[in-house]
Amino acid sequence: MTSQSRKLSCATSDSPSRGYAANPARRGFLGLVAGAAMVPFVSRRALAQSYPSRPVHIIVGLGSGSASDLITRLVGQKLSEQLGQPVVIENRPGASGTLAAELVVRASPDGYTLLLTNSADAVNATLNDTLSFNIVRDIVGIASFGTGPLIQVVHPSFPAKTVPEFIAYAKANPGKISFGSAGTGSLVQLAGELFKARAGIDMVHVPYRGGMVAALTDLIGGRVQVVFSTLPPAIEQVRAGKLRALAVTSKARSEALPDVPTIGDFLSGYEASFSNGLGAPRNTPDEIVEKLNKEINIVLAKPDIKARLSNLGIVAEPMTVTDYGKFRANEVEKWRKVIRAANIRPE
Repeated sequence: MTSQSRKLSCATSDSPSRGYAANPARRGFLGLVAGAAMVPFVSRRALAQSYPSRPVHIIVGLGSGSASDLITRLVGQKLSEQLGQPVVIENRPGASGTLAAELVVRASPDGYTLLLTNSADAVNATLNDTLSFNIVRDIVGIASFGTGPLIQVVHPSFPAKTVPEFIAYAKANPGKISFGSAGTGSLVQLAGELFKARAGIDMVHVPYRGGMVAALTDLIGGRVQVVFSTLPPAIEQVRAGKLRALAVTSKARSEALPDVPTIGDFLSGYEASFSNGLGAPRNTPDEIVEKLNKEINIVLAKPDIKARLSNLGIVAEPMTVTDYGKFRANEVEKWRKVIRAANIRPE
């Protein structure tokens, strides 16, 4: 290499650093850019480290005493102990849970306003085409609480004591059996519609605006003949002999009622379960979402919580944030098919 080329090479390699050092304004600008790029990372990390510094609110789109409400309060109490801050449960029933969901969608994405996510969200995503939000896109899934079966219950005086006997009676009396639900488009109705389709029978749907408690009250009173109820509000009535359990709707038997068969034992492929979990507004910092996921999964692993959930017919089902996101998306697709096949329309 000639003397001239060596000089050119050194000048070329050195010129950027010399230019940076010789230009204070440029150095200051690049420093500001680098600092600005670090601010979101640092602030989000600091926010997650200090979270929570005040009470956390979980919005439940169902009334007090519902299955989802009972489960949320049980998990919320232990979560409060884990976080060191109160966890406040707020019931905001209405429009099959969409009022609660919309409230959380519009809330600040700071981890202090969360949503009890459940199967109703998946149903509403298809049933209500006027929603101003997309539940999968606008509510990030944090963690699963668990899943549980519904239970097919009748009055003790009903002539059928098994699912096959119920189907035979329904076929002999088309249109004379009424099944109560927590409302049009509720998971309880969809479980009944799926049963109708698989069994090839005709039943009349009776929706109750008062939810499962109202439907079960009328079942005990003899005003409807069958309900596909969530397990928590029905299980004590079954144990007390006020209702007869024919079957559960899950793939496997429930630990809470191990002697009760599954509908799938008689109708191949039948399955309907409800799920509960926690969600947050879109853009909630990943660090907060992951922290909540970790703490909830710790709660679900506690023997006393697992036992209490099991007594309600719920199987604690810890999931990662990614797995729970996939689960919620799959639920939307599953119930979309049932809704369209049954031609269910909102009231």
